[in-house]
Amino acid sequence: MSDNFFTAGLEDVDPLVFKATKNEVSRQTNGLELIASENFVSEAVLQAMGSVFTNKYAEGYPGKRYYGGCEFADEVEQLAIDRARELFGAEHANVQPHSGSQANTAVYIAALEHGNKILGMDLSHGGHLTHGHPLNFSGINFEVASYGVSRETEQIDYDELQKKVEAERPAMIVCGASAYPRIIDFERIGEIARSVGAMVMADIAHIAGMVAVGLHPTPVPHCEYVTTTTHKTLRGPRGGLILCKEEFAKNVDRSVFPGVQGGPLVHIIAAKAVAFGEALREEFRSYQAQILSNAKALADELTAGGLRLVSGGTDNHLILVDVFMDGKGITGKKAEKALEEVNITVNKNTIPFDTNKPFVASGIRVGTPALTTRGMKEDDMRKIGSLISKIVHEPDSEDVRGEVRREVKELTGRFPMYPARQPTFGSEAISAG
Repeated sequence: MSDNFFTAGLEDVDPLVFKATKNEVSRQTNGLELIASENFVSEAVLQAMGSVFTNKYAEGYPGKRYYGGCEFADEVEQLAIDRARELFGAEHANVQPHSGSQANTAVYIAALEHGNKILGMDLSHGGHLTHGHPLNFSGINFEVASYGVSRETEQIDYDELQKKVEAERPAMIVCGASAYPRIIDFERIGEIARSVGAMVMADIAHIAGMVAVGLHPTPVPHCEYVTTTTHKTLRGPRGGLILCKEEFAKNVDRSVFPGVQGGPLVHIIAAKAVAFGEALREEFRSYQAQILSNAKALADELTAGGLRLVSGGTDNHLILVDVFMDGKGITGKKAEKALEEVNITVNKNTIPFDTNKPFVASGIRVGTPALTTRGMKEDDMRKIGSLISKIVHEPDSEDVRGEVRREVKELTGRFPMYPARQPTFGSEAISAG
């Protein structure tokens, strides 16, 4: 081991990873990030993630650890717990899950017996893998029934959901979605669940930021369990969070550790604490309001550009765009690739009642959190909507691609990312060779 092992920087220790990092900074800086599940964390969150807390093992919970030297790990975890409870008005919070999927796993283990029936939203209608997909642990370990959206409105029909629940009699209803652009009525779902003696787990991974500031109805009073990721609209580090009523706290904590995880990622928990603290500030509410305004402006422009929006619009941060349009357009796969070539990043996505396979898909999913973080507003969204429409309508035109690339470069140049880091990372990509 060299004498400067602890002081040498990434460029000296591992030039290949350093180059990849620089190139990723350039990609994020010089492109328009419209993936609805992505966001850009603050400098403070980045610093916490890269802190010496990554060196600490801290199995257990604050005040009840299996290792010594955890006094400061206890401090940051308790801060994260207290801030999460305040942010969402929850009785109990567990901040240790490494991801949203592991948060959901822990709730299933805490609340259900192997083989119990769960009723979750169909993945192709906007649900998530962990809500009962047959290839996921949730579909493997539990009996699964699913619900979806109305063919006419492409929105949840709560009367139909009531009938489905009465017919299936699940032990748990799972609500929340990864590609559903409308308000979710958690109060109604809670009433439906109680009518048959079922529990509810609300997975608010996509809408947590809006829920936290009161711009989307909260599930906390109506559901036994609430899970979320801590990135996406919440704008924190990649990780998970479980909220529940106090009566379920012991089982939830036991299910996370030692149930599905060992030592927690203390550096990520520290970053969660920072992000929750940021979310408690008044400016975070303004930020969420801007996300919503930006999404509506983008949706309106996409419609004006001749694209069909699933359900006709959006109530939150994401828009599901039907680019296939019954064979008159292009596939989601082709749209994703064509947009990527002009430095606009989206993801292909199935739409309800899709006739294409998931890896081809008829739609794309777009979202406004990351670009809102960079400071973009409604006029910028309208410009971006116009650029997306041009590419979708003429994906193979080199003239259109050149024009859009120039527009993207001009737009990203006006909204720098991490300005303090530019002298270190620069804005131009370098060869990884």
